[in-house]
Amino acid sequence: MQVVDSKIDKGGVSSSWLLRFLRLGFFFAACIFLAGCGSVYRTSKIIPNDGNVQVVSLTVASIAQANSSKYTPKELPAVFSAIAGSGDGLPATSVLPKGPLSAPKHPKSLELRMPPEPELGPYTIGVGDVVLLSTPATGSTLQELSGLLAAQNSRQGYTVQDDGSINIPKVGRAKILGLTIKEAESLLFRKLVESQIEPTFSLEIAEFNSRKISVGGAVEKAVIVPVTLAPIFLDEALAAAGGIVVTDQSKASIRLYRDGTLYQIPMSYLYAETGRIKMRLIGGDAVFVDTQYDLEHAQDYFQQQLLLIETRQRARQTALEELQAELALRRANLIDARENFISRLELGADERDYVYLTGEVESQSRFALPFGTKAKLMDALYDKGGVAVATGDVSQIYVLRAGKDLQTSEGITAWHLDARNAVNFVYAAHFELRPNDIIFVAEQPITRWDRAMSQLVPDFYGASSTVGN
Repeated sequence: MQVVDSKIDKGGVSSSWLLRFLRLGFFFAACIFLAGCGSVYRTSKIIPNDGNVQVVSLTVASIAQANSSKYTPKELPAVFSAIAGSGDGLPATSVLPKGPLSAPKHPKSLELRMPPEPELGPYTIGVGDVVLLSTPATGSTLQELSGLLAAQNSRQGYTVQDDGSINIPKVGRAKILGLTIKEAESLLFRKLVESQIEPTFSLEIAEFNSRKISVGGAVEKAVIVPVTLAPIFLDEALAAAGGIVVTDQSKASIRLYRDGTLYQIPMSYLYAETGRIKMRLIGGDAVFVDTQYDLEHAQDYFQQQLLLIETRQRARQTALEELQAELALRRANLIDARENFISRLELGADERDYVYLTGEVESQSRFALPFGTKAKLMDALYDKGGVAVATGDVSQIYVLRAGKDLQTSEGITAWHLDARNAVNFVYAAHFELRPNDIIFVAEQPITRWDRAMSQLVPDFYGASSTVGN
């Protein structure tokens, strides 16, 4: 009890509470004052300094004035617009000279050169031929081969593929290349038996596509005659081409190219001797009614033309490979140059134009002006998140731009955007930025009050606790 009385006598308790009361009163007074200032008076954050700073509100006229300043955006290096296939210096395809042989003049007489009699045998199935499977119209076989044979006429054709086989549903692939019709029937019989299908069928060739005879030259029309089961003779092939069309048969002949050898039948022999016209042709024969070349010269000329064609093809292939290699090297060089430029930018080795964002923005940063085009205020303002929603004052957005001389009236211009009216953001979408512009967003009045109180409150309580102790 004595301890308490002594404290009262000394005035310790009374003075402690009095000090706290006074500080708390000052605290509330400051709150009311700051709040009142913020709600009644909104001051600009840009204050002219000795006439060197001028504040200009963004309007249509002021934007036109600001955008009229000369500025050319930096361009990307030419490697970013170049393509590997452009420019000179690409290898060209080789052009070979014409062959030394020329078409000979008509000889006085034409020599007869007949081909040897071909070794004939039964027709063998080749690639491209269409074989036809036929079954009786009734019975279980037709039902079992549904999908293999057409249901209406019980006939189904199959083309011999490049691997020499045909693909039969429910049976599989059967290789019949080089087989006679009889041999192919035997093979398919075994395949059907193995697949537990009654092998009642017959095999035919519906289309003969594997062997052909070409007829051209002085005929009505050049044609391709397929080789079938029936033999084909020279007169039939010529008839299929519409007949021979020559004015002077004494200087015309029929050339037959077979197995790399050129044969010749003069027109006079062809019509004078009854047996010549019935000469049998085989698959791969090329018949040409000629009115220009003698046999020896024609054969050399044909061989030379074939050699030139093959040589040109090889030359073009070589040139194409060289071209592809050159394009690959150019493309790699372009990629390296572009990556090198990007790396230099990232390391700051190459100069770049920037705009700086400060104040109440989501991210204090710098905005790189783009290459080849002009950026707008909205581009930089919202590239990093825009105005800080909680603290930024949209009525106090400025673009600070330095003039030619900081010491004169052209020193600094503060372009002011009041975005409390959202329509004014249209101005920001048309205001062009320049290198080293500074975009500043002021804080809200409530933000200034809040930050001031956050600094004052700890001081009051700290002081109070010190006095109490």
